[in-house]
Amino acid sequence: MADGMDDELRERLKASLWFSIGKIVDEETQRLNTTATPQFIGALTEMVWTQIGTFTFLKSSSPVANKGAENVAQDLESFSRHAGRTTVTTDDVLLITRRNDALHGIMEDFVEKEQAKAKGKGKTAAKGKAVKGKSKK
Repeated sequence: MADGMDDELRERLKASLWFSIGKIVDEETQRLNTTATPQFIGALTEMVWTQIGTFTFLKSSSPVANKGAENVAQDLESFSRHAGRTTVTTDDVLLITRRNDALHGIMEDFVEKEQAKAKGKGKTAAKGKAVKGKSKK
C-alpha cells in the first residue's frame, strides 16, 4: 500500500510541476509572441522532473535519476543547514545552478521577476523565498 501512496504522491507532484511549467511557458510564449505545443511542455516537464528529481523517499525506475535526485536534495539541505536555516530557499536553488552559467542566469532572472511581482503586489519579498518541505535533522 505504501507503494500506491508513493505512486499517487509522485503523480500529484508531477501534475503540479506540469501545471507550473505550463504557466511559465504560456507567459514566455506571450512575451516572445510565439507558441509552444503541449508536447513541448510535456517534454520540458519530463526533463525538469528527471533533472531535479523528487524527494529521496520516492522511488524511480531509474537508479541514475534516483542518485541525481538524492544529490540535489542533499545539496539543498546542506546549503540551507550551512546558512543556519531549516527551510530551503531560492538562494539554495541558485547555489545549485552556479556551475551552469546559462541555467544560473535564467534562474536569477526568474527569481528577480517573481520578487518584483511580489513587491508590486504590496508584499515584501525576502531575499530567498522559502520552499515548503521538511529538512532532515
